[in-house]
Amino acid sequence: MKYIESFREGERVSGVYLCKSRQAALTKAGKAYENVIFQDKTGTVDAKIWDPNSQGIGDFDSLDYVGIVADVTSFQGQIQLNVKRVRKVQEGEYNPSDYLPVSSKDIEVMYQELLGFVGKVVNPYLVKLLKSIFVEDAEFVRAFKFSSAAKSVHHGFVGGLLEHTLSVTKLCDYYIHTYPMLNADLLYAAAMCHDIGKIYELSPFPENDYTDAGQLLGHIMIGAELVGEQIRKIPGFPVRLGNELKHCILSHHGELEYGSPKKPALLEAVALNFADNTDAHMQTMMEALQAAGENQGWIGYNRLFESNIRRTGK
Repeated sequence: MKYIESFREGERVSGVYLCKSRQAALTKAGKAYENVIFQDKTGTVDAKIWDPNSQGIGDFDSLDYVGIVADVTSFQGQIQLNVKRVRKVQEGEYNPSDYLPVSSKDIEVMYQELLGFVGKVVNPYLVKLLKSIFVEDAEFVRAFKFSSAAKSVHHGFVGGLLEHTLSVTKLCDYYIHTYPMLNADLLYAAAMCHDIGKIYELSPFPENDYTDAGQLLGHIMIGAELVGEQIRKIPGFPVRLGNELKHCILSHHGELEYGSPKKPALLEAVALNFADNTDAHMQTMMEALQAAGENQGWIGYNRLFESNIRRTGK
């Protein structure tokens, strides 16, 4: 099996891949074709079936494992497949572990490192809150370790939510040591909890798509509700502290147009927004550069950065 990350323009590839999505479409001239996204553990690739009624195109649906023969092409600087043949394969013809994108970092090591930040928190109410979520709730812990941080933009892989949360917490740890005015306990708790709603916003792999709750509420609202539920279980939890923590979660995207129902009004909320934004942008850029393979030229327009991007010269 040839992994997607090693595809190069001009090759013909054959192998078994997970069909992440399949959609019918029409060209400007009215000719039917299909948009398909294939996936393995190294990433995803866009594909086109230009003649869906040809004899070599078998029946298959999204989330099926399929055997394909395809030519590797390029469109706007991104690798793309021109599918010639495809068939649904049977169990035994594939190993599911080859098809789920997984963090390159050790998930258990990352989780223990994240738990280490709980030990830096002094406030007994926040300690109790963090332990109730990240230590005592086994079901949450399993989901948190397995979840991605996004459907496609950044950290869209098993362990992605954990990797992103740890990076954000580390950035906040730097801010805490650099800007003494910050409430360290509040910021540590906010960093660890800011994206916990994503375990309910996105369905588990291999689907990794928006749930009804994700579409209707979004992870920011879900996360604030989850924290609120845990706070209500802790006798005497200070109302002001609870509101400050929930505010950090509600405002961590920074702008109303980016999905936050509130803009940052606390120093800790500003720090969390910057940390979240930094890690999301850095990871998005790195994933775009990795997807470009050995391309040393301009990759093409990136929607997040609103710019044509390329790798730094050697």
